[in-house]
Amino acid sequence: MSLLNTPLQDQIKRLPKALLHDHLDGGLRPQTLIEIADRIGYKKLPTNDPIELAKWFEDSCNSGSLVRYLETFAHTIAVMQTREGIIQVARESVIDLARDGVVYAEVRGAPELLTEQGLTSDQVVEATLEGFKQGMSEAEREGNRIRVESLLCGMRQSNRSMEAAKAVVKYRGQGVVGFDIAGPEDGFPPTNQLQEFEFLKKENAHFTIHAGEAFGLPSIWQAVQICGAERIGHGVRIVEDIDFSSKEPKLGLLSRYIRDRRIALELCPTSNLQTGIAKIYSDHPIGKLAKLKFHVTLNTDNRLMSNTSMSHEMQECVKSFGWNFADLQAVTVNALESSFIDHEDKLEIIEKTVKPAYSKISAE
Repeated sequence: MSLLNTPLQDQIKRLPKALLHDHLDGGLRPQTLIEIADRIGYKKLPTNDPIELAKWFEDSCNSGSLVRYLETFAHTIAVMQTREGIIQVARESVIDLARDGVVYAEVRGAPELLTEQGLTSDQVVEATLEGFKQGMSEAEREGNRIRVESLLCGMRQSNRSMEAAKAVVKYRGQGVVGFDIAGPEDGFPPTNQLQEFEFLKKENAHFTIHAGEAFGLPSIWQAVQICGAERIGHGVRIVEDIDFSSKEPKLGLLSRYIRDRRIALELCPTSNLQTGIAKIYSDHPIGKLAKLKFHVTLNTDNRLMSNTSMSHEMQECVKSFGWNFADLQAVTVNALESSFIDHEDKLEIIEKTVKPAYSKISAE
């Protein structure tokens, strides 16, 4: 079977990819940051050289601290306070993902963070969707077909999450497919936003929750068992509920529940290396979790901060865990199965785009 072959770098680049966990304000092109900063008179960038700026972001995020990692967003958020800036960033994000082989993506952002200069939350959402629309059209003109949907985030440390939750319902069917909470996890448990999650459940709206990244099992348990999360943003620390001391790993009650319910883990290995989950890629729990048949998905988190892409993440998994075409196809199909679009649309992408391409490329 050709799917058991080991993918080469150029083959990985051409494989169709699906991405569930990617932050809009973490995926800017360095040159765009500099251009918009110049246009709006923002003077706080550490350098105006795009290569040096890219390195500064990566170095700043290699601190091992989630708090310091999140501080880098001050610059990206500052240049996304106008309709024009948001449209440009959203458009270029889609084009960049499509050039990397991504055929489906859910890109998330917090509208409340982009209202400092007078935009309303609705205007932020509409500008983002316009940028996505332009990006999808431009990508198609380049020969790269991609579908991008929006997830709206509330910030854990603020009291404005209900705005985003209501916007998810308002813009459902127009390019917004779900809700999330982001920001510092420690000290801001998911249950702080329980009202928002109850509202979304009443409205039959989808949501994922950042949990199990900077804080451990209690955060994951709350997200799933109290709030009702359909997916877990990161969720990597579920590994703390698995005993690896004997030959056969023993799952705890929570990890077994999450695996058996097929609750997707939106794993972001390179990002996790920066925030201290593991020191090297081969030590990241994604390898073990995939072997144990968790519903693993592979993601970028913040492409600028982590200097990463879906191709890079796949390449590292091949190198670190010996993944073959079948393994890469599995995480791609997992992501599409757990996406927040209609079932028929998922099946169409899986059966007409993903599987044929994997069969063809793996047989080369």
